[in-house]
Amino acid sequence: MKSIAHLVLVIGLLAALPILTKAQSAKIEYDSTLAKKLNADAYGMKKYVLVLLKTGSETGLSKAKSDSLFTGHMANINRLAEAGKLVVAGPFFKNDKYRGIFILNASTIEEGKQLVDSDPAIRANLLDPELLLWYGSAALSETLDIHKKIESKTH
Repeated sequence: MKSIAHLVLVIGLLAALPILTKAQSAKIEYDSTLAKKLNADAYGMKKYVLVLLKTGSETGLSKAKSDSLFTGHMANINRLAEAGKLVVAGPFFKNDKYRGIFILNASTIEEGKQLVDSDPAIRANLLDPELLLWYGSAALSETLDIHKKIESKTH
């Protein structure tokens, strides 16, 4: 039985080989205008500030106050995204420490701190941000425009 599985795997890999070779040989043309627009370096990369949002120290707020702060949190996310400063945001699934992430279109921790300080949930200590410099694809900035095309429901 094991040898049949290996044979199927080898046949599958061999069948895929012409597709992989064709894809690898396709030359993608460098777009200097887009690279400049996205502030990409020669590798198509750039600096961002990655923010890990952890559960904050404030735990005694009423549900109404907490809900109000999270409404402001979502409004701030949308404001930063519209301003081109927030590239990626999203919550983590239930865990003991981390609540979500931001990837900010910022090149220094100081700039990132100014951006996260505009979030009411962070100012109220419901969320505690941990900021790190991160090097990633400059193309990430394009994901929000793509997301608008695939989102059928808004919050």
